[in-house]
Amino acid sequence: MSSLDRDQHLPLSHPGKPQTSVNSSVTHTPAKPPLPGLKLASHAVLERAQQSGRLKCSKCGGSRMFFCYTCCSLVGVCQQEIPSIKLPVKIDIIKHPNETDGKSTAIHAKILAPADVTIYTYPCIPEFQKDKVVLVFPGPGSVTMQDMIQRLRLRADGGSHGSPDEPHPKRPRREDSPAATHVARDQRSGAPAEPEASESRVSPPERVVFIDSTWNQTNKIITDERLQALLQVELKTRRTCFWRHQKGKPETYLATIEAIYYFLKDFHEQCLEQEYSGEYDNLLFFYSYLHSLITKAKHSAGRD
Repeated sequence: MSSLDRDQHLPLSHPGKPQTSVNSSVTHTPAKPPLPGLKLASHAVLERAQQSGRLKCSKCGGSRMFFCYTCCSLVGVCQQEIPSIKLPVKIDIIKHPNETDGKSTAIHAKILAPADVTIYTYPCIPEFQKDKVVLVFPGPGSVTMQDMIQRLRLRADGGSHGSPDEPHPKRPRREDSPAATHVARDQRSGAPAEPEASESRVSPPERVVFIDSTWNQTNKIITDERLQALLQVELKTRRTCFWRHQKGKPETYLATIEAIYYFLKDFHEQCLEQEYSGEYDNLLFFYSYLHSLITKAKHSAGRD
């Protein structure tokens, strides 16, 4: 998924460039959150860090607020003070080499879920097992989450090359199945019988790939032959709430952190078939706070 366009950058991250001004000496009054109902950790730690102003990154010496987008490390904030998230799949982010680090929301995912998120700079792309990986990106060849689940179901049933419209592969009769004989034997011996495989079982992907670049730069990465064999998924029902939407692009074109969050939420409900209770809401921990800052600054400037 694309991140931000070249004129979309985080507040306080590019000294010397035109940007939304945020006065750290003014007490922050939270604006309406971009996504109501999120179960987020307290932003008090970010409010305190904002009051302290920019600090130097201990690794690169760069002047940063909250985190260093170059070193993927926190600045002025302790690891124990921010949420740590465990994801149900591994996330690989392919970043365009010309994408400015400070403009990208991909860093949010890396800092908040460090064990499950890896960022690569194109042309570096890991070797993928196509049957275990999906690519989240809009386009003519993309499918919906429901289509993805159907294709994964076909793969699990031995129809790895089938399409969602093809008939379900024929199953052996239960009495002819070796597994069924084994279960019957267990029943005669009084041992607990193993449950029969579900008709709707799904083998979830092990990795999910996102593209992080401006929308005008994505073509070079998305056409790379190493990604061509991956099933491509589009979040067609989601709308961006990014504070600077790119002109000429549909609202379904999401910032990277939005795409990761929405995919995981849909994945949790539709693929894992579990009730969602805010397990990944904190992926928007930084995003929500920055959205509130910028919304408030624009309101104060009369630019709503």
